[in-house]
Amino acid sequence: MSKQISTITFFRYASFSDKAWGFGMMQFANKDLKKVKGLTFYRLMGSGKERGFNPMPDWSVYCLLQVWESEEAAQTFFSSSDLMKQYEKHTAEIYTLYMKNISAVGTWVGKNPFETGAELEQNSPIAIITRATIKWNWLIKFWKYVPTSEEGLNGNEGLIYTKGVGEVPIIQMATFSLWKDFDSVKQFAYKSKQHKEAIKKTRKYEWYSEELFSRFQPYKSSGTWEGKDLLSL
Repeated sequence: MSKQISTITFFRYASFSDKAWGFGMMQFANKDLKKVKGLTFYRLMGSGKERGFNPMPDWSVYCLLQVWESEEAAQTFFSSSDLMKQYEKHTAEIYTLYMKNISAVGTWVGKNPFETGAELEQNSPIAIITRATIKWNWLIKFWKYVPTSEEGLNGNEGLIYTKGVGEVPIIQMATFSLWKDFDSVKQFAYKSKQHKEAIKKTRKYEWYSEELFSRFQPYKSSGTWEGKDLLSL
């Protein structure tokens, strides 16, 4: 198994000035992230309002996905980097999940950055990241269908948290979801009529020019989100 791990960090901003700072860091943080030792892939992403996909931006929440050669490299970054100290000064909340990849299919900007580092565990929390670039000619139809495709998420007891994120609004989008266990994922994937219909439409109309689906085993966390440790729910 690979020693590679991935982390996903959510940042919440409260004041207008801090929200503006967070928006600026979508560009300015790149110069520091490009120099981080042991970091093999990263993506700075904004988020959509509420849960799931939403084309309207949530200016209070941003996200940083990172892929590391080892957990030690990640720990060094989070504990001692000047960049993280800057984020801590401006945020109301920071929450990081440490994850090992179970499987990944597809590409993200032309490559698959995730190496398998864990086996699927039936009764443990599981995280899923989906990412896609929507073709220009399908943008309107895709976003019109999104509310219907998400109906199976509402009130789903197996879903701990989900958030729509992305690098470029409207066009390049991703979702992060954290589930209680793999059975909860299967219940949604195979029993939700809306989800199954969304898969059919995706295959029929070929909405995406690039897509990736990845499952992770989250094994550690730091900080809180909405006042809680999501892994303890």
